[in-house]
Amino acid sequence: MSIDRNVSLAPAAGRLGILMPGMGAVASTFIAGVELIRKGLGEPIGSLTQLGTIRLGKRTENRTPKISELVPLAKLDDLVFGGWDIFEDNVYEAAVRARVLDAPLLEQVREPLSTIKPMSAVFDQNYVRRISGPNTKKGRNKRELADALRSDIRDFRQKHGCARLVMIWCGSTEVFGKPAPVHETLASFEKGLFENDPSISPSQIYAYASLQERVPFANGAPNLTTDVPALLELAKANEVAICGKDFKTGQTFMKTLIAPGFKARMLGVKGWFSTNILGNRDGEVLEDPGSFKTKEETKLSVLEQILQPELYPELYKDLYHAVRINYYPPRGDAKEGWDNIDITGWLGYPMQVKINFLCRDSILAAPLVLDLVLFMDLAQRAGMKGIQEWLSFYFKGPMTASGLYPEHDIFIQLMKLKNTLRWMRGEELITHLGLEYYD
Repeated sequence: MSIDRNVSLAPAAGRLGILMPGMGAVASTFIAGVELIRKGLGEPIGSLTQLGTIRLGKRTENRTPKISELVPLAKLDDLVFGGWDIFEDNVYEAAVRARVLDAPLLEQVREPLSTIKPMSAVFDQNYVRRISGPNTKKGRNKRELADALRSDIRDFRQKHGCARLVMIWCGSTEVFGKPAPVHETLASFEKGLFENDPSISPSQIYAYASLQERVPFANGAPNLTTDVPALLELAKANEVAICGKDFKTGQTFMKTLIAPGFKARMLGVKGWFSTNILGNRDGEVLEDPGSFKTKEETKLSVLEQILQPELYPELYKDLYHAVRINYYPPRGDAKEGWDNIDITGWLGYPMQVKINFLCRDSILAAPLVLDLVLFMDLAQRAGMKGIQEWLSFYFKGPMTASGLYPEHDIFIQLMKLKNTLRWMRGEELITHLGLEYYD
């Protein structure tokens, strides 16, 4: 039994421009990967939009199309790339510098990558303290910087003949910040742009420019960006989709897989100690205590919500949870994460779980970027303005409506995502009750 279609989906016709503040390791790995896949030289492993399927109707109906067959997503051949960076390297040079992909593989897409050169970036050393670069915008105030970004967006759209655009933050983690009076309303925010309010960060300027140009915005970092009242107000007023924050790639991805299993079996958790070594630019930025504090907040929040110690005090009330990140240049993008987990079972007997995840940060992030830009474009074509909580699946710190706790259990997140896609197409939502098979 189907339900009435809830949305009218505009077709994915024409070019889709992908604009990225920050064109380092993640962005260059994403762009290079798409170019390689276009040429038949790689597979989009890790991408739900490219490889994932979705069950429709009852299990006995045997309807399991690809997600890309259920909803109209932009084709990879229709994607056009651009963005901003404080360094002048083109995408090929950035990819070589990042040392994520092997040189012979990169050489096969050198030509298209070399043509993508970053626009000058909005940058504030107070927000990212350990790196700096020459390719930055100048302006008398932050309003001029926002206007310059808006001009960049319009010029990119026209130059590349884009029918639609999506912006996704792939830049550095900014220092920790809390909402200030300037963030309370759109009027106060715009006044703050003119007055160079120090509480307005570069990522917020990018988000403001994006939303003013009616371009969906996804936040891949833990920065305080669109999750302030002023920018939420703008997203709703201009009917633009937003989502975030902080790509869920390595250690936190593992936590959202494993912690739901402990809770499902009512196993206690006494301690969870996590540490990482990372040698890329992200690792260097996170050496600064201010930037690390921003990252730490999202990484620590996951277990609290999943395990719900207020509901299960005997199992999780006194959980000790610590997160460490250490910059270690020899590893480059090949991050290593260690987790020591102290759990308890029947009669309180102690046990331990050890995880050693030798992962590749940008290799895990690249397919998330692809999925997010395609799903955000889909949401925009479906008229779904404001926070897209159904995309929580991709983030460490999912955005939610005021007063709602974020859902971190990755299996619940995936169910929410797929049910949203079913709802878009007027298909029955899947509850997994299954009683009808036994009537």
